[in-house]
Amino acid sequence: MRKLALLIVLGAALPAYAQAPTIDQSLEMKSANAPRISPDGKWVTYEVSRTNWDANAFERELWLADAAGTQHVQLTSGKGSSFDAKWSPDGKWIAFLSTRPVTLPGGKLEDSTQIYVIAPNGGEARELTRVETGVSELEWSPDGHSIAFVSRDAKSKARKDRDSTYGDIQVIGGDYSMSHLWLVDAAGGEPRRLTEGDQFTVGSYAWSPDGSRIAFSAQRDPDLGSSGTAAIYVGTVADKSVKKIVEAGGPNTNPVWSPDGNEIAFSTANGSPYYYYTNSVIAVVSANGGTPRAITTSFDENVSPFAWDKDGIYFSPLMRTYQVLSRVDPKAGTVEILSDPKRVAGQFSLARHASTMAFVAAGDNAYPEIAVSDIKPFAPKAITTMGDQLSAFKSARRQLVQWKSTDGAAVEGVLITPPGFDSTKKYPLLVVIHGGPTGVDRTTLGADRYYPIELFASKGAVILRPNYRGSAGYGEKFRALNVRNLGVGDYADVISGVDYLIARGFVDRSRVASMGWSEGGYISAFITTFSDRFRAVSVGAGISDWMTYYVNTDIHPFTRQYLHATPWDDPEIYKKTSPITYIKTAKTPTLIQHGGSDKRVPIPNGFELYQALRDKGVPVRMVVYPGFGHPIDKPKQQRSVMQENLDWFGHYIWGEQQLGTTSAGQGSR
Repeated sequence: MRKLALLIVLGAALPAYAQAPTIDQSLEMKSANAPRISPDGKWVTYEVSRTNWDANAFERELWLADAAGTQHVQLTSGKGSSFDAKWSPDGKWIAFLSTRPVTLPGGKLEDSTQIYVIAPNGGEARELTRVETGVSELEWSPDGHSIAFVSRDAKSKARKDRDSTYGDIQVIGGDYSMSHLWLVDAAGGEPRRLTEGDQFTVGSYAWSPDGSRIAFSAQRDPDLGSSGTAAIYVGTVADKSVKKIVEAGGPNTNPVWSPDGNEIAFSTANGSPYYYYTNSVIAVVSANGGTPRAITTSFDENVSPFAWDKDGIYFSPLMRTYQVLSRVDPKAGTVEILSDPKRVAGQFSLARHASTMAFVAAGDNAYPEIAVSDIKPFAPKAITTMGDQLSAFKSARRQLVQWKSTDGAAVEGVLITPPGFDSTKKYPLLVVIHGGPTGVDRTTLGADRYYPIELFASKGAVILRPNYRGSAGYGEKFRALNVRNLGVGDYADVISGVDYLIARGFVDRSRVASMGWSEGGYISAFITTFSDRFRAVSVGAGISDWMTYYVNTDIHPFTRQYLHATPWDDPEIYKKTSPITYIKTAKTPTLIQHGGSDKRVPIPNGFELYQALRDKGVPVRMVVYPGFGHPIDKPKQQRSVMQENLDWFGHYIWGEQQLGTTSAGQGSR
C-alpha cells in the first residue's frame, strides 16, 4: 500500500499520519453478524460478509464455531449468499436461506432465495424448497419435523393475462402481492400453504411451544405506509384456521409465546398515533385473545421482545450510544439490565437447553465481534477476530462529547480525532450526520462505506457525528424534539456542536463541512441553503422539499406524524422545514448523490435542489446511481460514493485540484 503524501493545506504543512485503509480496503473488510447458538449452547453459527467485485455484490457465507472460539469451519461457499441459519430443536441440522441459481417451476433459471439444510459436521447442503417467488423468514417447528416460512404470492392468472394484453403496468394502491405462511417437511416434499387471501400480508411470526399454532403479525397490504395496521393473529396448523387476537393500537408486531403457551408478548405502539417517534412497548395478551396488558410503559425507549423463558421476556434496547440485553418480569413489569451498559451488544441468540447466549458485541474503539456469555453473570468472550483487519492501520480515536443546543437541549455526539491529534493545533472539521432521524452514531469501529472517515482523519480532519434531536437511545421526549421542528432544530443541534468544538480551540472555523445520507442528507441540504458557516456540503438521498417528498415517498405517515399535518392542511410548516425555502441565501458548494429508483426519498428531491443551486450560481455536482433505491448497496457504486466525497472535500477543504474522478466530466459549476 502506497504511503500518504505530505499534505499541504492552505500553505501550511501538516504531518503525515499513520496510513488509513484505502477505499477498496475498507469496502473489502469483512464483518460477522447473525449469530445463532445451538440448543445445547456448545456451537454457534454466524454470517461473514465478503465483497465479490466480479459480481458487484456484498455476499454472506455461514460459519460454525465452538462456543470457546477454538474451532471455526466455513459451512457454505460458492455463488450467491447464504444466511439466516436456524438450528433444528435437536441440534442435528441447520436450515438456512441461500440465494443461488435455481430452475424454478416453469423451467426458468434464475437466482432465487430458497431453504437449504446442512449437518453441522459438514457435507453437502440439501435443497428443501423451490418456490417460484422465493422464501424468507424460516423457523423450525418445535418437534423438528417441519419448517415454516414466508413467501410472496405469485401473480394471479388475471394479472398475467392483463400483462400479456397491456404490457407491464402498475396500479397505485393495488396490484399487491401478499406474503403468506407456508410449511414444508424437513425431509422434503411439496410445501403447503397455511394462510392465504388478500386481506393481509404476513410479517413476523412464532411457533407455539407445542407446535400446534403459529402467532403472526400481518398488515392490510405490503405498503410501508400501512404499517400502522399491523395486527396479531393466531393460526392453527392442523386446520389452517386464523383468528385475529390484537388489532387496536398498532403497529403490533414480533409475537413471542410464553413457555406454557397460554400468552403472547408482542411489540405495540400502544395506541399512539405518532408511532414513528413515540415509544413502542411490550404488551402481553391471552393466546385466545382479549385485552392486551402493556408491561414496559415505564421504560423510556423503543422495545420489542425476542424471547420468553421461565425467567421473563427478553428484549435488547438502545441506551444512548450503547445497546444492552434486558429482561422484563411479565407480571410485575420490572426491568433488569443483564449486560454491560457501556457496550454495544445485540442480535442475541439464547440457547434452548442452557443459560448461554451468543451475540454481536463491541466496546469503545473496538470492531464488532461474535461473542458468547452466560446470561448470568454477563462475561462476554469474543470468538471471532474481525478486528484484526485493522491491525495494519492506526485508527482514528472515537469519544463521546456533549453540548447544549440553542434551546438548552442536551445533545451528544461522537468526536473522531486523527492519530497524533494535538488539541493545541487547528484542524478542519467534517460533520457526518446519520439518517433516521432515529439512527444513532456510536464509538465503535467499522468499515467505512458512504463516507471515508478514516481517510478524512488521516488527512488531518476531526469529525463530529452528532446524535441530534430525534436520535434513538435518548428516550421519547428527545426523539420528539424535532416534531414540527425538522431541519430547524436539527441544524441548531449541529451548529451548536460545531461552536462547542470551535470553543475548545482545535477547530479551524474557516474549514467546516457537512455530509449525510437520508435524514442526514436532508439536514445537510438544510445547511446548504440555510447557513453560510460551511465550506462545502454533501447531500446523500436528502429531502429538499417536504411537499415534493410527501407526494412521492412510500412512507407518507412519516411526514404526517412529524409535521402533524399534510401540506394541504398546513403548507406553512412544510415551507418552514424545507431546505428549498431558503434557496435565495444558498452559497455553499454542494455534492448531491441519489439512487435513481429511490422510493423512500424519491429523486425529484435531488433534482429540485440541483436545479435551484444551478439557477443561483452555486457550485453543485449531482451523481445519480441508476437502478438503486434508498441505499447504495453494491461495492462498485459505494466505491463511487466514497471517492466522490473524498474528492469533493479534498477540493473544498484541502485545496486539492482533483474533482469528480468517477466520471468523465466535472458536472459542477
